[in-house]
Amino acid sequence: MLDVQGLDVYYGKVRALDNVSISVPAGKIVTLLGANGAGKSTTLKAISGILPPAKGEINFAGRGIRHLPAEEIVSQGIIHVPEGRQIFAQLTVEENLKIGAYGRADKYSLREEIEKVLKYFPALAPRLAQRGGTLSGGEQQMLAIARGLMGKPKVLLLDEPSLGLAPKIVADIFAIVKALNQDGTTVLLVEQNANMALKTADYAYVLETGRVIMGGEARHMLNDDTIRCSYLGGR
Repeated sequence: MLDVQGLDVYYGKVRALDNVSISVPAGKIVTLLGANGAGKSTTLKAISGILPPAKGEINFAGRGIRHLPAEEIVSQGIIHVPEGRQIFAQLTVEENLKIGAYGRADKYSLREEIEKVLKYFPALAPRLAQRGGTLSGGEQQMLAIARGLMGKPKVLLLDEPSLGLAPKIVADIFAIVKALNQDGTTVLLVEQNANMALKTADYAYVLETGRVIMGGEARHMLNDDTIRCSYLGGR
């Protein structure tokens, strides 16, 4: 569904991505692993049109999207849930959700869509009138993902959904990601919690200083000695 080939991205004169190639099959979860600064978030930003690549190709459902503006990429069905939640703190939960559907043509069904999305996030249902900034960290992360779902994604780009959350909430978030995927949403996941990411994903890539150094089935990477020592705390 999503195919990235030979991607180069720069911040000024600094090369952040160097010939990055990844594939995201339809209906699967693919995770990007790597240390801070490896280029994981940059990869998502390049795909979603926030950062312009200097080189390479990004194809979605057989169509090149590298030169499209971010708003048109969203309209194609690629929805980016950024690191740090970035909800609208002064708006209510319901208003945040409605903003997620801003680019949709079928706004007449918003109420039904909100009810559908809240089935994944029942904790948000009694808080629709509450301001987003008053939610707990876990609830804000749920709201950020729920807002993304309001755009009816074909591919959901998730950047560090577990960042700063308690272990119980992390488990809940990953269970939701798995449920979304089982219901048909393709997911490209950036995640520091490599153990949870590999247990959840179908495929994984490892980035190091802007390069892909390893890729394969997630279940095999869980047992790879290099991955265990570098990312899973093993020996």
